[in-house]
Amino acid sequence: MPFALALALVAIISGTLATYFYDREASLAARTCAGTCTGFAALGLIGFIIASLIGLTPVALWLAAVLVAAPSLVLLWNREQRAEVLGGIDITVRDVRRALLDPDAYTVGVVLFYTVVIALWWFVFARAMFETPDGIFTGINHNFGDLPLHLGIIAGFMHGENFPPEHPEFAGVRLTYPFMVDFVAAMFVRAGASVQGALFWQNMALATALVGLLHRWVLKLTRDRAAALLTPVVLLFSGGFGWWYFYIDARESGRGIFELLVELPHDYTITPDSIYRWGNTITTLLITQRGLLFGLPLAIIIWTLWWQATEENGADIDATEGDAADRAESDKQADAGATAGGRAGRGSAKKRGRKKAGSHRVSMESPRRAVAAVSPMRRMIAAGVCAGLMPLIHAHSFGVMMGMGGCLALLFIRQWRAWAAFFALALVISVPQLFWATRESAMRPENFFEWSFGWDRGEQNAVWFWLKNTGLFIPLLITALAWRGRTPVVPKRLLLYFLPFTLCFIVPNLLRLSPWIWDNVKILFYWYVASVPLVALLLARLWRARHGGALWRVAVVGLLTLLTLAGGLDVWRVISRAPNLQVFDRSGMEFAEFVKSRTPPRARILHAPTFNHPVMLSGRRSLMGYDGHLWTHGIEYKFREADVRRIYAGRASDGEAIDALLRGHQVDYIVVGPLERDVVSVNETFFERYAKVGEAGGYRLYQTAPQ
Repeated sequence: MPFALALALVAIISGTLATYFYDREASLAARTCAGTCTGFAALGLIGFIIASLIGLTPVALWLAAVLVAAPSLVLLWNREQRAEVLGGIDITVRDVRRALLDPDAYTVGVVLFYTVVIALWWFVFARAMFETPDGIFTGINHNFGDLPLHLGIIAGFMHGENFPPEHPEFAGVRLTYPFMVDFVAAMFVRAGASVQGALFWQNMALATALVGLLHRWVLKLTRDRAAALLTPVVLLFSGGFGWWYFYIDARESGRGIFELLVELPHDYTITPDSIYRWGNTITTLLITQRGLLFGLPLAIIIWTLWWQATEENGADIDATEGDAADRAESDKQADAGATAGGRAGRGSAKKRGRKKAGSHRVSMESPRRAVAAVSPMRRMIAAGVCAGLMPLIHAHSFGVMMGMGGCLALLFIRQWRAWAAFFALALVISVPQLFWATRESAMRPENFFEWSFGWDRGEQNAVWFWLKNTGLFIPLLITALAWRGRTPVVPKRLLLYFLPFTLCFIVPNLLRLSPWIWDNVKILFYWYVASVPLVALLLARLWRARHGGALWRVAVVGLLTLLTLAGGLDVWRVISRAPNLQVFDRSGMEFAEFVKSRTPPRARILHAPTFNHPVMLSGRRSLMGYDGHLWTHGIEYKFREADVRRIYAGRASDGEAIDALLRGHQVDYIVVGPLERDVVSVNETFFERYAKVGEAGGYRLYQTAPQ
């Protein structure tokens, strides 16, 4: 465990120090958020290259750590850079001391906000995967099918020498599913962490960094502290009008609201009748889609760098749309107070004067001098590197970054050299990954694209479907965009910046982009993320309305409640421990250990095609796993599925043909156990012709090929 912690800290510290190359005005907390994501990404990519050559060994971990740390050591070798880093630490220490001795309302609010955020993540991720004497469980319905896949990928790297990685549920074909988040977890497990601990702390680090990066990004976009705090709330507790079902459940059950809250019967953002399909951000995306949890914060880093790099291009637009003094002060807030570790609020004029004249002069002014030193070119180079790391982290995020980058490059054409640098770096780093990942791929491109209007609406009216699923969000977004006049809610430059993201809503509503149309949400979600700051900015504007202020504040509270109630119920259902779903039982886990001890790492095993077979925990390669996963990954599996069923049927007259099938599929072992009896028709006497390796947990293992 100490080695795993050291490995994580090396990545985080190295990524944090790298921020001085492209974003010198950020607070230490904001740097740490960015450094966590970029450090993990660099650790994963470098570690994967090394492990592909020598295996996932302790030597590979040490080499990866040294290579990740090397650029930071070079940076610290420079006296000027070292002084800047130490100066930033000194500023942070002074800011924390000042916040403790003389806190203002904003500082207290930010500290409370992040305290609640960390507590939320703690309770949620503790339920993503947990182990009891009875087996491995999850407390999130939508994670029931996804968790075994991720555990299978991790086990393949750990116990199956799965380099180059084959699909854990379809042996013999390249794993094109973005696996980097699971590979990094496997590195931590190899370094001494438990699987449960590696997943928990990795999730905690990435999710907390995501909130910090969101906070700072929205401060940069809107220069509004209230909007920056509201954005993560609206995003994380996203939902529509599904909360109405909660009222119906309480009325029909006769249990009352508080009694029903103790054990909620189902989710309220995705309902059993398929009327609601949008899903809550936490329970249906960030927990289940682990690649998105890794890719989204990297995307926010890129978006922040895009905005900063194009500021010069948009300065003439902003100059006509507000008080320059207020914007300058807001810029200081954005630079200094981006996350919980940022500076305290503005304070009184007298205090500001003392800070400016006294010992805090450097801490207030040096970041502003550093801004001019960071050119748009340097920011775009950093953004290009971050984008280039994405293909093996989250392919959909990479596609969105390249598409949105192309649109924004046309809108902010003055910075064409910087945009050219972005695309050049992104392609240089990403193209080898894309070529490697798609070579010998079993994905069928024709399974991914088809005209389909209205996303996953079924037979519902498309407009009504979206209103129900996102509630008041779209009407509020339209209001924010349409509110013009002397002081529009969305200034022209921010409007231009946002416009390309509407394509992330339009295109997935016209085309099916995955075999399972619901997976279009991986593109739609980026429209939602880009839209939330504008809705939050509108709510903040209404809260500060001078006329009818009290009524507007009541209205804002009501609107915020309606936007987050359904999602809040889903998150509460997780925290309150209502679902307890067993993914692997103890007997299956015992069998997985038996398989690891009695079979070679790269053995190919035939078992029932189900999503939670214990062979997944062994890291061995499955001839065929869950057809639902294979279908969504675009893999044609029907012929192999027919062969699997024919083998298990085991008719005596087919003995030679079955032996030929086993040789053709290069099957080394066959499993016969409870899941086989449940999922396929098994002629158990037929398998007596094969050598029995042993039995554990009610499962028997037969060998079909000599060692």
